[in-house]
Order: sequence, then C-alpha cells, then structure tokens
Amino acid sequence: MKKYTYSAKRSDNKEKWCVIDAKDKVLGRVATEVAARIRGKNNPLFTPHADTGDWVIVLNADKVRLTGNKWDQKRYYRHTGYMGGIKSVTAKELLEKKPEELLRKAVRGMLPKNPLGRKLNTKLHVYAGSEHPHAAQKPEFVEI
Repeated sequence: MKKYTYSAKRSDNKEKWCVIDAKDKVLGRVATEVAARIRGKNNPLFTPHADTGDWVIVLNADKVRLTGNKWDQKRYYRHTGYMGGIKSVTAKELLEKKPEELLRKAVRGMLPKNPLGRKLNTKLHVYAGSEHPHAAQKPEFVEI
C-alpha cells in the first residue's frame, strides 16, 4: 500500500463565509484569527500552496482597540514614488480617515508575500459599521 501526503486542490475546498465582530477586541488578536481563516489553517485540508481558506467579513472595524500608547506611537508608512516622498500617518489618524484600512493592513501583513497572498487578500471584506451586503452568501457568525 502506498503512503503519501494528500495535497488539496482549490476545488476540494468547500468555501464558507464567516462574520467576525471586532467590537472592543484588540487589533492583533482579531487580525491573526482572520488571517488564519483566510489562509485555511483551521481546515483539515490545509495545503500551504493552495487556497483552502474561507471568506471573512469583519464588522465594527472602527471600534477595534490597541493596547498601550500604540494609538499615538504606531505609524503606517507609504512612499509617493518621488524623491523624499515618504509619508506617515499614526494609527489614530488612520482610524479617523479610513477605519477599515487599519484592520486590512494588519491582516495583509500576516498573509504570504506572493501571488497566493494577493489572491487571499481579496477574500477579506471589512466594514466600519455593523451592517454588510453579503446576506446572500449566508455567512455564519464566528466568536473570537
């Protein structure tokens, strides 16, 4: 009898939609759970090189918490492409302007830095409020 390691294909995965409420939760704790679900680490079919994860909807991204002095000290950087064009924004400023980006950046940093990671990043839907337009997918609520 041959023994081999099973390698899942994308077609083997029965993708589910799940909803996570980020209200009064710490940013990093929510982001690790979301990244693991998108990647498929909670699935017994997990294969590192294949998309075996679920679709994740995160609600109340504007009510997420940070510990310590991170609201003022944590900075997010970007570059304009011009000489000396580095821009930075604090976590508090980013929360005021684009509350969804705070969680989206945290999850993106936890996904692989390759074409698979970019594909997995499209499976994340973040909303500042408690409503979402994905009722047709029949998402199930997941408690963290």
